[in-house]
Parts: sequence; C-alpha cells; structure tokens
Amino acid sequence: MAEVKDKKWYVVRAVSGQENKVKEYIEREISHHGLEDFIGEVLVPTEKVIQIRNGKKVSKERVYFPGYIMVLANLGGEIPHIIKTINGVIGFLGETKGGDPVPLRRAEVNRMLGKVDELSVKADNVAIPFTINETIKVIDGPFNGFNGTVEKINEEKRKLEVMVKIFGRKTPLELSYMQVEKV
Repeated sequence: MAEVKDKKWYVVRAVSGQENKVKEYIEREISHHGLEDFIGEVLVPTEKVIQIRNGKKVSKERVYFPGYIMVLANLGGEIPHIIKTINGVIGFLGETKGGDPVPLRRAEVNRMLGKVDELSVKADNVAIPFTINETIKVIDGPFNGFNGTVEKINEEKRKLEVMVKIFGRKTPLELSYMQVEKV
C-alpha cells in the first residue's frame, strides 16, 4: 500500500484542449488496473474567468496551463507506461529519453496549486483591458450599442468613466469593465 508521503507530483503532457478528457481516461485506466493506491490525485489546473453573455455574468473555467495535467502518484512498475499509452497523453514533463519521469519540486507544486487557489479566490481577476482615450462600445445596460471614449479608469472598483454622445451632447457614464468592449 503506497502512502501519500511516497507520492510525488508529476506533470503529464496532454493534447491541448483535451485536458479534462485525458484526466478522465487516466482515472478510468487506473481504476481498470486496480492501481488507485498508487495514484492520489489527477488535477487539471483551471482558473475562473468572468465573461458577459447577453447582459449576464457567466463564470467559465479555463485551463490555466494548457496541455498539462498534474498527477500525484507513486510511479512504480508499470504505471508510467500505462499513463503514457493513454489516448491524448504525450508523455511526462521533464523525462529524458528512456529515463524516469521527473517529479516536480515542492516549491513548484506549491506555486502551481497556490496559483490555482489564489485564482479561485479572486474570481474577478481580469486585467485592465482598456486605456484612456480608447474608443469602446457599450454592450450592456440602458446605453447598449452606444460608442464612447474612456476618460478615466478606476482599477479598484473595476469601472470606467466613459464619455458618450447622446442626442449630440457629451455625457459621462460610469460603467463596469463588463459592460463595455473594445471597438
């Protein structure tokens, strides 16, 4: 019986865009061979991304490290071979030709897992995608469809002050990042 302390984190390289499918394949294969004692966790690091669709905030999970799956495992015996033969798996990160897979260092694991935890806490983690004097289009709210110019950016509140021409007069509006898009 392999203890958790015997397990180390490895990175499995997978076909990009198929990380979750490959994760399922790995889990299915491991249970098919009865090797659950050797594999602790199979993880696809993701981050939450907020998008606006039809005026509603939609939270979507996005793969944080495309093409990489983290596996907590004791890679003894046939296990590396079994994982490598799974559909969509390219191989292990850091392995040398004919050599053993190289485990991640503790600091790297903490950084990767910490990053994922940090991102799930800061769900509204959106970079400031706008600049002053940039022309934007309002995509949500009563001024939907109007174009305007960014006058001020309030990073803390994630809001923009936008100058919009309404009936020929310039009118300042305070809009959230989510209510506008680049033209």
